[in-house]
Amino acid sequence: MTTMPTLMTDSTAGLNLDTAKIDPTDFRLVNDWQRDFPLVSRPYAELAHRLGISEAEVIVRLQSLAEGGTVSRIGAVFRPHTLGWSTLAAVSVAPDRIEAVARGISAYPEVNHNYEREHEFNLWFVATAPSRERVAEVLTEIGDLAAGPVLDLPMQEDFHIDLGFDLGRGKGQGARGREARHRPHLDPVRRRSEPEDIVLESADYTLAAALEGGIGLSPRPYAVLAARLGWREEAVLARLARLLDIGVIRRFGVVVRHRELGYHANAMVVWDVPDAEVSSVGHALAGQAAVTLCYQRPRQPPHWRYNLFSMLHGQDRAAVLEELSRLRGELGLDHIACQPLFSQRRFKQCGARYSNLAKVA
Repeated sequence: MTTMPTLMTDSTAGLNLDTAKIDPTDFRLVNDWQRDFPLVSRPYAELAHRLGISEAEVIVRLQSLAEGGTVSRIGAVFRPHTLGWSTLAAVSVAPDRIEAVARGISAYPEVNHNYEREHEFNLWFVATAPSRERVAEVLTEIGDLAAGPVLDLPMQEDFHIDLGFDLGRGKGQGARGREARHRPHLDPVRRRSEPEDIVLESADYTLAAALEGGIGLSPRPYAVLAARLGWREEAVLARLARLLDIGVIRRFGVVVRHRELGYHANAMVVWDVPDAEVSSVGHALAGQAAVTLCYQRPRQPPHWRYNLFSMLHGQDRAAVLEELSRLRGELGLDHIACQPLFSQRRFKQCGARYSNLAKVA
Protein backbone atom coordinates (compact mmCIF):
# COMPACT_ATOMS: atom_id res chain seq x y z
CA MET A 1 0.00 0.00 0.00
CA THR A 2 1.18 3.52 -0.81
CA THR A 3 0.28 6.19 1.69
CA MET A 4 0.11 9.93 1.42
CA PRO A 5 3.21 11.71 2.70
CA THR A 6 2.66 14.30 5.39
CA LEU A 7 4.55 17.59 5.46
CA MET A 8 5.97 18.26 8.89
CA THR A 9 8.08 21.38 8.32
CA ASP A 10 9.90 23.57 5.80
CA SER A 11 8.88 26.72 3.99
CA THR A 12 10.44 25.68 0.67
CA ALA A 13 9.43 22.05 0.25
CA GLY A 14 7.56 20.98 -2.83
CA LEU A 15 7.12 22.33 -6.33
CA ASN A 16 5.85 25.74 -7.26
CA LEU A 17 3.16 24.90 -9.77
CA ASP A 18 1.20 27.72 -11.35
CA THR A 19 -2.42 26.62 -11.73
CA ALA A 20 -2.43 28.25 -15.18
CA LYS A 21 0.24 25.73 -16.27
CA ILE A 22 -0.81 22.62 -14.39
CA ASP A 23 -2.09 19.71 -16.43
CA PRO A 24 -5.90 20.02 -16.80
CA THR A 25 -6.53 16.57 -15.35
CA ASP A 26 -4.27 17.23 -12.38
CA PHE A 27 -6.03 20.56 -11.92
CA ARG A 28 -9.39 18.83 -11.66
CA LEU A 29 -8.00 16.32 -9.17
CA VAL A 30 -6.74 19.01 -6.81
CA ASN A 31 -9.61 21.45 -7.34
CA ASP A 32 -12.84 19.52 -7.85
CA TRP A 33 -12.48 16.98 -5.03
CA GLN A 34 -11.41 19.15 -2.13
CA ARG A 35 -14.94 18.44 -0.91
CA ASP A 36 -17.38 15.59 -1.49
CA PHE A 37 -14.66 13.00 -2.08
CA PRO A 38 -16.44 9.73 -2.91
CA LEU A 39 -17.36 7.60 0.09
CA VAL A 40 -17.50 4.39 -1.92
CA SER A 41 -15.43 1.23 -1.85
CA ARG A 42 -13.28 2.30 -4.85
CA PRO A 43 -13.16 6.11 -4.71
CA TYR A 44 -10.32 6.49 -7.20
CA ALA A 45 -12.26 4.40 -9.71
CA GLU A 46 -15.15 6.84 -9.25
CA LEU A 47 -12.83 9.78 -9.93
CA ALA A 48 -11.44 7.94 -12.95
CA HIS A 49 -14.92 7.42 -14.34
CA ARG A 50 -15.70 11.13 -14.07
CA LEU A 51 -12.37 12.11 -15.63
CA GLY A 52 -12.40 9.53 -18.42
CA ILE A 53 -9.12 7.92 -17.38
CA SER A 54 -8.14 4.73 -15.56
CA GLU A 55 -8.14 4.16 -11.83
CA ALA A 56 -4.42 3.40 -11.97
CA GLU A 57 -3.73 6.75 -13.65
CA VAL A 58 -5.68 8.63 -10.98
CA ILE A 59 -3.59 6.99 -8.27
CA VAL A 60 -0.31 7.67 -10.08
CA ARG A 61 -1.24 11.31 -10.65
CA LEU A 62 -2.21 11.85 -7.01
CA GLN A 63 0.99 10.15 -5.87
CA SER A 64 3.03 12.49 -8.05
CA LEU A 65 1.16 15.54 -6.74
CA ALA A 66 1.74 14.40 -3.16
CA GLU A 67 5.44 13.78 -3.73
CA GLY A 68 5.74 17.23 -5.33
CA GLY A 69 4.16 18.86 -2.29
CA THR A 70 1.00 20.07 -4.02
CA VAL A 71 -1.28 17.64 -2.17
CA SER A 72 -0.91 17.44 1.60
CA ARG A 73 -3.26 14.51 2.07
CA ILE A 74 -6.67 13.16 1.16
CA GLY A 75 -8.78 13.11 4.25
CA ALA A 76 -10.89 14.92 6.78
CA VAL A 77 -10.82 18.49 8.02
CA PHE A 78 -12.48 18.44 11.43
CA ARG A 79 -14.50 21.22 12.98
CA PRO A 80 -12.70 22.94 15.88
CA HIS A 81 -13.76 22.16 19.46
CA THR A 82 -15.60 18.94 18.60
CA LEU A 83 -12.87 16.31 19.07
CA GLY A 84 -11.00 18.26 21.73
CA TRP A 85 -9.89 21.87 22.08
CA SER A 86 -7.98 24.00 19.62
CA THR A 87 -6.83 27.58 19.44
CA LEU A 88 -4.93 29.99 17.25
CA ALA A 89 -2.01 31.48 19.14
CA ALA A 90 0.84 33.90 18.55
CA VAL A 91 4.06 35.05 20.18
CA SER A 92 6.42 37.94 19.59
CA VAL A 93 10.00 36.86 19.00
CA ALA A 94 13.15 38.85 18.19
CA PRO A 95 14.27 38.31 14.56
CA ASP A 96 17.47 36.54 15.57
CA ARG A 97 15.46 33.97 17.60
CA ILE A 98 12.62 33.25 15.18
CA GLU A 99 14.03 30.06 13.68
CA ALA A 100 15.03 28.56 17.02
CA VAL A 101 11.69 29.35 18.66
CA ALA A 102 9.80 28.16 15.58
CA ARG A 103 11.61 24.82 15.78
CA GLY A 104 10.63 24.52 19.42
CA ILE A 105 6.99 25.30 18.67
CA SER A 106 6.86 22.91 15.71
CA ALA A 107 8.26 20.11 17.88
CA TYR A 108 5.00 19.95 19.82
CA PRO A 109 2.72 17.24 18.37
CA GLU A 110 -0.21 19.43 19.44
CA VAL A 111 0.90 22.11 16.93
CA ASN A 112 -0.20 21.48 13.35
CA HIS A 113 0.34 24.91 11.72
CA ASN A 114 3.21 27.30 12.41
CA TYR A 115 3.83 30.43 10.32
CA GLU A 116 5.88 33.58 10.50
CA ARG A 117 3.73 36.63 9.74
CA GLU A 118 4.37 40.34 9.38
CA HIS A 119 3.45 41.76 12.77
CA GLU A 120 4.94 42.44 16.16
CA PHE A 121 3.42 39.07 17.06
CA ASN A 122 5.31 37.27 14.33
CA LEU A 123 4.92 33.53 15.00
CA TRP A 124 1.38 32.19 14.59
CA PHE A 125 0.45 28.60 15.30
CA VAL A 126 -2.56 26.33 15.87
CA ALA A 127 -2.62 23.99 18.87
CA THR A 128 -5.05 21.07 19.27
CA ALA A 129 -5.26 18.78 22.29
CA PRO A 130 -7.75 16.55 24.14
CA SER A 131 -8.64 19.33 26.58
CA ARG A 132 -8.50 23.06 27.06
CA GLU A 133 -6.21 22.45 30.01
CA ARG A 134 -3.61 20.65 27.87
CA VAL A 135 -3.71 23.45 25.29
CA ALA A 136 -3.13 25.93 28.12
CA GLU A 137 -0.12 23.90 29.29
CA VAL A 138 1.37 23.94 25.79
CA LEU A 139 0.83 27.69 25.47
CA THR A 140 2.47 28.29 28.86
CA GLU A 141 5.53 26.29 27.83
CA ILE A 142 5.73 28.09 24.50
CA GLY A 143 5.40 31.42 26.29
CA ASP A 144 8.41 30.46 28.42
CA LEU A 145 10.30 29.51 25.27
CA ALA A 146 9.42 32.79 23.56
CA ALA A 147 10.04 34.78 26.76
CA GLY A 148 6.90 36.83 26.29
CA PRO A 149 3.10 36.87 26.30
CA VAL A 150 1.08 34.41 24.22
CA LEU A 151 -2.07 35.43 22.40
CA ASP A 152 -4.66 32.71 22.99
CA LEU A 153 -7.39 33.24 20.40
CA PRO A 154 -9.87 30.34 20.26
CA MET A 155 -12.56 30.51 17.62
CA GLN A 156 -15.86 31.94 18.87
CA GLU A 157 -17.96 31.78 15.71
CA ASP A 158 -17.12 30.51 12.26
CA PHE A 159 -18.60 32.18 9.22
CA HIS A 160 -16.57 30.26 6.65
CA ILE A 161 -13.85 27.85 7.72
CA ASP A 162 -11.83 25.38 5.67
CA LEU A 163 -14.45 24.37 3.15
CA GLY A 164 -11.92 24.14 0.33
CA PHE A 165 -10.17 26.62 -1.93
CA ASP A 166 -11.32 27.22 -5.51
CA LEU A 167 -8.07 27.16 -7.46
CA GLY A 168 -9.93 28.29 -10.58
CA ARG A 169 -10.79 31.63 -9.00
CA GLY A 170 -9.49 34.34 -11.26
CA LYS A 171 -8.32 31.87 -13.91
CA GLY A 172 -11.55 30.94 -15.67
CA GLN A 173 -11.13 27.29 -14.62
CA GLY A 174 -13.05 25.05 -12.30
CA ALA A 175 -16.49 25.66 -10.88
CA ARG A 176 -16.03 29.45 -10.68
CA GLY A 177 -14.30 31.99 -12.89
CA ARG A 178 -13.32 35.58 -12.36
CA GLU A 179 -16.89 36.79 -12.53
CA ALA A 180 -17.98 34.68 -9.54
CA ARG A 181 -17.36 37.10 -6.68
CA HIS A 182 -19.80 35.54 -4.25
CA ARG A 183 -20.49 32.10 -2.84
CA PRO A 184 -23.86 30.76 -1.73
CA HIS A 185 -24.57 31.12 1.96
CA LEU A 186 -23.64 28.07 3.99
CA ASP A 187 -26.21 26.12 5.92
CA PRO A 188 -26.72 28.45 8.90
CA VAL A 189 -27.92 25.68 11.19
CA ARG A 190 -24.79 23.58 10.70
CA ARG A 191 -22.48 26.58 10.71
CA ARG A 192 -23.74 28.00 13.99
CA SER A 193 -24.61 24.84 15.90
CA GLU A 194 -22.67 24.57 19.12
CA PRO A 195 -20.02 21.82 19.37
CA GLU A 196 -21.29 20.82 22.81
CA ASP A 197 -24.59 19.80 21.21
CA ILE A 198 -22.80 17.07 19.23
CA VAL A 199 -22.62 13.66 20.91
CA LEU A 200 -19.59 11.63 19.87
CA GLU A 201 -18.72 7.99 20.48
CA SER A 202 -15.32 6.47 21.27
CA ALA A 203 -15.20 5.01 17.75
CA ASP A 204 -15.38 8.55 16.34
CA TYR A 205 -12.15 9.47 18.13
CA THR A 206 -10.55 6.21 17.00
CA LEU A 207 -11.41 6.96 13.39
CA ALA A 208 -10.20 10.56 13.65
CA ALA A 209 -6.83 9.34 14.95
CA ALA A 210 -6.55 6.83 12.11
CA LEU A 211 -7.21 9.60 9.58
CA GLU A 212 -4.40 11.89 10.74
CA GLY A 213 -2.30 11.27 7.65
CA GLY A 214 -5.23 10.83 5.30
CA ILE A 215 -6.36 7.79 3.38
CA GLY A 216 -3.91 5.76 1.32
CA LEU A 217 -3.44 5.60 -2.41
CA SER A 218 -4.66 2.08 -3.04
CA PRO A 219 -7.73 0.95 -4.97
CA ARG A 220 -9.72 0.32 -1.76
CA PRO A 221 -8.32 2.77 0.81
CA TYR A 222 -11.29 2.53 3.15
CA ALA A 223 -10.90 -1.25 3.32
CA VAL A 224 -7.22 -0.79 4.21
CA LEU A 225 -8.20 1.69 6.91
CA ALA A 226 -10.88 -0.68 8.20
CA ALA A 227 -8.41 -3.58 8.38
CA ARG A 228 -6.02 -1.44 10.42
CA LEU A 229 -8.83 -0.66 12.88
CA GLY A 230 -10.29 -4.16 12.94
CA TRP A 231 -13.55 -2.84 11.46
CA ARG A 232 -15.58 -3.64 8.39
CA GLU A 233 -15.20 -1.33 5.39
CA GLU A 234 -18.92 -0.55 5.55
CA ALA A 235 -18.55 0.61 9.14
CA VAL A 236 -15.78 3.07 8.19
CA LEU A 237 -17.83 4.51 5.34
CA ALA A 238 -20.97 4.79 7.46
CA ARG A 239 -19.14 6.55 10.30
CA LEU A 240 -17.46 8.98 7.92
CA ALA A 241 -20.83 9.80 6.38
CA ARG A 242 -22.32 10.37 9.84
CA LEU A 243 -19.51 12.70 10.93
CA LEU A 244 -19.97 14.69 7.73
CA ASP A 245 -23.72 14.84 8.21
CA ILE A 246 -23.53 16.24 11.75
CA GLY A 247 -20.79 18.69 10.82
CA VAL A 248 -17.91 17.22 12.84
CA ILE A 249 -16.03 16.76 9.55
CA ARG A 250 -16.23 20.07 7.72
CA ARG A 251 -15.03 18.58 4.47
CA PHE A 252 -13.55 15.32 3.26
CA GLY A 253 -11.29 15.39 0.24
CA VAL A 254 -8.04 16.61 -1.24
CA VAL A 255 -6.11 19.00 1.02
CA VAL A 256 -3.80 21.20 -1.05
CA ARG A 257 -0.94 23.56 -0.30
CA HIS A 258 -1.70 26.91 -1.89
CA ARG A 259 1.90 28.09 -2.23
CA GLU A 260 2.91 25.07 -4.30
CA LEU A 261 0.04 25.88 -6.66
CA GLY A 262 1.26 29.39 -7.39
CA TYR A 263 -0.58 31.29 -4.64
CA HIS A 264 2.63 32.63 -3.13
CA ALA A 265 1.03 35.42 -1.07
CA ASN A 266 -1.45 34.94 1.73
CA ALA A 267 -2.61 37.41 4.32
CA MET A 268 -4.53 36.82 7.50
CA VAL A 269 -6.57 40.01 7.49
CA VAL A 270 -7.59 40.98 11.01
CA TRP A 271 -10.42 43.44 11.64
CA ASP A 272 -11.34 45.62 14.62
CA VAL A 273 -15.12 45.40 14.23
CA PRO A 274 -17.59 47.00 16.64
CA ASP A 275 -19.00 44.11 18.64
CA ALA A 276 -22.54 44.77 17.45
CA GLU A 277 -21.41 44.44 13.81
CA VAL A 278 -19.24 41.32 14.00
CA SER A 279 -21.92 38.91 12.80
CA SER A 280 -23.06 41.04 9.86
CA VAL A 281 -19.51 41.82 8.73
CA GLY A 282 -18.47 38.20 9.17
CA HIS A 283 -21.33 36.95 7.03
CA ALA A 284 -20.62 39.59 4.37
CA LEU A 285 -16.97 38.58 4.12
CA ALA A 286 -17.81 34.87 4.18
CA GLY A 287 -20.02 35.38 1.13
CA GLN A 288 -17.03 36.49 -0.94
CA ALA A 289 -15.28 33.85 -3.05
CA ALA A 290 -11.94 35.55 -2.39
CA VAL A 291 -12.23 34.88 1.35
CA THR A 292 -11.10 31.36 2.17
CA LEU A 293 -11.59 31.55 5.94
CA CYS A 294 -13.60 33.86 8.16
CA TYR A 295 -14.16 33.56 11.91
CA GLN A 296 -14.56 35.55 15.12
CA ARG A 297 -11.90 35.36 17.82
CA PRO A 298 -11.59 37.28 21.11
CA ARG A 299 -9.70 40.50 21.62
CA GLN A 300 -6.84 40.36 24.11
CA PRO A 301 -6.19 43.86 25.39
CA PRO A 302 -3.75 45.46 25.69
CA HIS A 303 -1.85 43.27 23.23
CA TRP A 304 -4.55 42.54 20.65
CA ARG A 305 -7.45 44.71 19.46
CA TYR A 306 -8.85 42.62 16.60
CA ASN A 307 -11.89 40.33 16.76
CA LEU A 308 -12.57 39.16 13.18
CA PHE A 309 -10.15 37.12 11.05
CA SER A 310 -10.27 36.41 7.33
CA MET A 311 -7.84 34.81 4.90
CA LEU A 312 -6.95 36.05 1.41
CA HIS A 313 -4.65 34.26 -1.04
CA GLY A 314 -3.11 35.58 -4.24
CA GLN A 315 -0.26 35.02 -6.64
CA ASP A 316 1.56 38.01 -5.19
CA ARG A 317 1.28 40.66 -2.51
CA ALA A 318 -0.18 43.27 -4.86
CA ALA A 319 -3.02 40.95 -5.86
CA VAL A 320 -3.96 40.33 -2.22
CA LEU A 321 -3.92 44.04 -1.37
CA GLU A 322 -6.02 44.81 -4.46
CA GLU A 323 -8.58 42.21 -3.40
CA LEU A 324 -8.66 43.61 0.12
CA SER A 325 -9.24 47.12 -1.22
CA ARG A 326 -12.08 45.83 -3.39
CA LEU A 327 -13.68 44.02 -0.46
CA ARG A 328 -13.55 47.08 1.75
CA GLY A 329 -15.07 49.28 -0.94
CA GLU A 330 -17.79 46.94 -2.20
CA LEU A 331 -18.87 45.80 1.26
CA GLY A 332 -18.73 49.27 2.80
CA LEU A 333 -16.00 48.35 5.29
CA ASP A 334 -13.74 51.37 4.84
CA HIS A 335 -14.71 52.63 8.29
CA ILE A 336 -13.45 49.45 9.97
CA ALA A 337 -9.77 49.24 10.90
CA CYS A 338 -8.01 46.20 9.52
CA GLN A 339 -4.48 44.94 9.03
CA PRO A 340 -3.19 42.29 6.57
CA LEU A 341 -0.67 39.98 8.24
CA PHE A 342 1.25 38.49 5.33
CA SER A 343 2.82 35.07 5.72
CA GLN A 344 6.62 35.11 5.51
CA ARG A 345 7.65 31.52 6.20
CA ARG A 346 5.86 28.25 6.77
CA PHE A 347 7.53 26.21 9.49
CA LYS A 348 4.90 23.51 9.86
CA GLN A 349 1.69 22.52 8.10
CA CYS A 350 -0.06 19.22 8.66
CA GLY A 351 -3.38 17.88 9.82
CA ALA A 352 -4.23 18.07 13.51
CA ARG A 353 -3.13 15.09 15.58
CA TYR A 354 -5.97 13.14 17.17
CA SER A 355 -4.10 10.07 18.47
CA ASN A 356 -4.11 11.37 22.05
CA LEU A 357 -7.82 12.13 21.77
CA ALA A 358 -8.55 8.51 20.90
CA LYS A 359 -6.67 7.34 24.00
CA VAL A 360 -8.74 9.46 26.37
CA ALA A 361 -12.14 9.07 24.69
